[in-house]
Amino acid sequence: MAKDNSPSATQICEGILRRTIHDFNEREILPSEVVVAERLLQRSIELTKAYAEIHGKLGDHPHALETLLGTVLSAAAFWKPSDISEARDGRKRLAKVNEDIAFHAGQLRQLFEERDQLHNHSRFASNTHFHVCDVIEAAAEHNLRFRWDVQEKLKALHYQYDLKYWPSLSDFMGILEIDAHDAEIDATDPLTAAATSGSRSGRSDFLKALYAAIEDNSGRNPGQIPRDFHLTDASIASLATCALGLDPDRPIDGPGVKRFRQRVKETAKEHCNLGRSDG
Repeated sequence: MAKDNSPSATQICEGILRRTIHDFNEREILPSEVVVAERLLQRSIELTKAYAEIHGKLGDHPHALETLLGTVLSAAAFWKPSDISEARDGRKRLAKVNEDIAFHAGQLRQLFEERDQLHNHSRFASNTHFHVCDVIEAAAEHNLRFRWDVQEKLKALHYQYDLKYWPSLSDFMGILEIDAHDAEIDATDPLTAAATSGSRSGRSDFLKALYAAIEDNSGRNPGQIPRDFHLTDASIASLATCALGLDPDRPIDGPGVKRFRQRVKETAKEHCNLGRSDG
């Protein structure tokens, strides 16, 4: 019987990882993804079954195979638990900053109104800005593009329309107060939205990010990964465990991934039912 000298699924997948490492190192980019790729190479044995499944489903789609492995590297590099925790902290801080802006803008609005009253009735005046155009010009003093392209046009409008046509400084503060008070905080990308959707931090956050990354690179969007592609719970667990560098004695396991998917489905069903009842 002739010996089969064709490369194994592991060899093919690890060849992609090695080329990725070489390419990124040559270009001096994405060092965090290089770390993840090296981590996967070091834990080759744990990933044998996952590689076999990945190659079995994507072997005829080499670009999809590279995209999937790249997706795993990117998710683990930028959405490890510490990154997700930092993102949650950022969301909390953003909410607090908006709260502070609303408060202080409200305080400034009242002060501007009081200063206007004093200017009009106290028989004293302070040499301060009172026209919004003056404030814009002063703030843009060092902005060459403003000075070259905008300043003269703004001055023309300033002189064409008197003060009653323009919002007051207190009006501006009032708008900033309302804007910050009513601000709704949304994630700027699908991975952030997925990873931070839960109320508590945990390993499931990374699974959300990984599934969202695969979805984002699938044919639905469109992407390189086939539309109907999916991995077994065991393969997802192995990839997540090794990519994150988790202790083999405390891995993410297949049953854990299954429970995670069931929770996601139940949550989605609850939201769907809630939407119907609201309607």
